[in-house]
Amino acid sequence: MDFNIIKGILVWTGSGAILLFVLMFVDSLFTKYKDFEEVKAGNMAVTSRLVIKLLSQGYILSVSIRTSNNLLEALVVSIVSFLILLVLEAIVRVLMRWWAKLDLDAGTQQGKVGYGLFAGTLHLVGALIITACL
Repeated sequence: MDFNIIKGILVWTGSGAILLFVLMFVDSLFTKYKDFEEVKAGNMAVTSRLVIKLLSQGYILSVSIRTSNNLLEALVVSIVSFLILLVLEAIVRVLMRWWAKLDLDAGTQQGKVGYGLFAGTLHLVGALIITACL
């Protein structure tokens, strides 16, 4: 292993960490509650949802890095995937409210861990499907 490989690992990891932070921040803007305040308050439903979404986005980023020789391309794939999942999750939330009478945001904010796990798992399943296409 030479210095260029080590330098590349540092650049790709640093870029990925910054991107994941930004994506989780953007995601928190689309919930009806303040994600990070809920996490600080010990809400395990919100924490579970956020952790699963972070793992999902990290997995998408890792696959896009593995399949790309270009850092910018890998980051763009991760951003586009995040946007796709954000839209799909919003659609599923509306359908769940209408069809099953489940308000995932309200239940998650109330600390119902099952709601948080369900909401996070939507992102995970989407990540698995997206990475199968990469």
